[in-house]
Amino acid sequence: MAHHHLDALDKKILKLIAEDARIPFLEVARACNVSGAAIHQRIQKLTSCGVLKGSQFIIDPEKIGYETCAYIGLYLKNPASFDTVVEELKKIPEVVECHYTTGGFDMFIKIYAYNNHHLLNIIHDKLQPLGLSRSETIISFNAAISRQLPVVNAIKDNVDEE
Repeated sequence: MAHHHLDALDKKILKLIAEDARIPFLEVARACNVSGAAIHQRIQKLTSCGVLKGSQFIIDPEKIGYETCAYIGLYLKNPASFDTVVEELKKIPEVVECHYTTGGFDMFIKIYAYNNHHLLNIIHDKLQPLGLSRSETIISFNAAISRQLPVVNAIKDNVDEE
């Protein structure tokens, strides 16, 4: 994976927008002591090189009725069908993440369901037909930590290397 060299201004911008994605560019510009146009250009550069992956509103699944969060390790009958299975998983809206992993699983997914009964239906009706030999499900009671990677640590590590 390509790493992008970030200068001090890039790092300060990332720190500010990571703390508040809605911060106005002019406020970022004032904090960085540069023009608004400079901030706009830097944000465009950080987006085009893939450091920034856009912005979004985060919906709390529980607030809209999804009371069960589960992580499922999938074992495929035919591991060579991984790409096909991923394409089918993309069609299941309750699947919000899918990972290539080390260990025994062929893939590891995160899923939201209205309740345990709905989860069972998803596993039986939507996942099993994809060619699973078996699966292991872990239900999450609560996310104790849910955050982005702190920009402060990335800044410190990169500054130490320079």
